[in-house]
Amino acid sequence: MLTLQVIANVWDKHLMTMRTIEHLQMFSIALLLSIIIGVTVGVFIYMRPKTANPVLNFLNIVETIPDLALIVLLLPILKLGAGPTIAACVLYSILPVARNTYTGLKGVDEQYTYVAHAIGLSPREALFKVRIPMSLPLIAGGIRIALVFCMGVVTLGGLVAAGGLGTVLQNGIQLYEKDAILVAGLWTGLLAVFLDGFAGIIEKKLHKRYGTW
Repeated sequence: MLTLQVIANVWDKHLMTMRTIEHLQMFSIALLLSIIIGVTVGVFIYMRPKTANPVLNFLNIVETIPDLALIVLLLPILKLGAGPTIAACVLYSILPVARNTYTGLKGVDEQYTYVAHAIGLSPREALFKVRIPMSLPLIAGGIRIALVFCMGVVTLGGLVAAGGLGTVLQNGIQLYEKDAILVAGLWTGLLAVFLDGFAGIIEKKLHKRYGTW
């Protein structure tokens, strides 16, 4: 049974404060890169519609590769450590952000763009001042999915010496330390729930401000 004393012992023995910081660092870098690349790809395929299907199909194929297999495939290129884990997170998370950005931009009611053009905005200004803000609720939904992907894949980083809470889980499994497995597993789950809840609040606020999605 988990008691506060057991949790404290596991926390100290497995350096879980440091592991949590490592975990959140990898997660933050991966999520930030996913958002930047995903939104850029979404805007690109919106502006060049003929590329939309090939690009989204390619990203769909990438997402069908099992996460652990993808990390292993990246090992010869990026070596052991955080590199393959972050790269795998990004590759998995581009699709939901790019797809939602593209769908959001396409779905903006034309009446808003007509007004934008009527007041003299150029197509680029209409994109950045009207379409992208109106798409934010759907983009936020894609980022929320990417967040869950990143949190899950980062946990596998312990298998390739990336550090983070996955290391505690891996050590717990190898040494059959049930308390370490339970504490690390529960803490990882709580972090994911908290971050998802936070993202959900932001998404709701954006819905109220901009969208009818």
